Amino acid sequence: MKPKLLIVELWGLGDLVIATPLLRAAAERFDITLLAKPYALDLQRRLWPDVRVVPFVAPWTAFKNKYRLWQWPWREIVRLLRNLAAEHFDVGLSAHAVGDPRDHLLLKLAGVRDRIGFPRVGSRIFLTRPLARPEPEAHRYESWCSVARALELELPPRGKIFIPAAPGRETVLIHSGAGQPARVWPLENYRQLAARLRGKKIPVQIACDPDQRDWWLQAGETRVATPATVTELIALTDRAGAFIGNDSGPGHLAAFCGVPTFTLFGPQLPEWFAPLHPAAEWMEGRVCPYMPCSDYCRYPVPHCLWNIGEAAVWARVEKFTAAHLQNHP
Repeated sequence: MKPKLLIVELWGLGDLVIATPLLRAAAERFDITLLAKPYALDLQRRLWPDVRVVPFVAPWTAFKNKYRLWQWPWREIVRLLRNLAAEHFDVGLSAHAVGDPRDHLLLKLAGVRDRIGFPRVGSRIFLTRPLARPEPEAHRYESWCSVARALELELPPRGKIFIPAAPGRETVLIHSGAGQPARVWPLENYRQLAARLRGKKIPVQIACDPDQRDWWLQAGETRVATPATVTELIALTDRAGAFIGNDSGPGHLAAFCGVPTFTLFGPQLPEWFAPLHPAAEWMEGRVCPYMPCSDYCRYPVPHCLWNIGEAAVWARVEKFTAAHLQNHP
């Protein structure tokens, strides 16, 4: 009988996708339960079918007003902890790179016997196996490699992760959305980029967040897609030969669906969050004294990202699409 492993990853879509190599490797030796946001159920069907998902939206992962404790769903939290404790997990882990004491306390309150994580601000008392943090400049994937070694698993280096190719597709999927406004390259720039691609007879599918849909419709984009679920996003990705977008979850998902990605980075660093596809490319935000700023921009607009000109991006994208789309020199 396999030992029972609880993995806590309560943050964004990209964070969950980056965990894929660990989840797949651990499933061979452990009976895995993943505590994550509800869209993990969609990812589970595609990326890690042997993983059981327990959906939970942790109130401390909200972007604003996360510590209004009187608004937290305390009954749901208590019920969750009771249900997890009844599972009698042998091992539990959180791979949050800088260490998340809330995850560590959750593992302790859930009665997990062996608790692995990166300690921070006193959370070592909740862990049975505290780990040394990865280097500050390390990619998010390296934290999963660290916890994998603690489980006596070996993950492939970042540049050698096996991702099945998706050949024979001609459409470029442009996704203009992101989790926070500070990560969004101007929509007009994306419109011009799409026009340049279509001028070279390359099919383009525009996808966006709901609050961007009206802008695209008014700009004349009649077939704009607004995926409401990760499953709908996967369906769009499965028809694409290349992906262009912001530093956001859809790019990471496209990478693990076998699609080469081109990412526009602003407040975050590609050293930390570049998609894991071996053909991934990106442009980095212009220098700002506050970078990286974790999306809390001090300016009315994110100059680090908005100062990347469309012409400069096109010069890179033209070569990127020529390399990855068939029949388009």
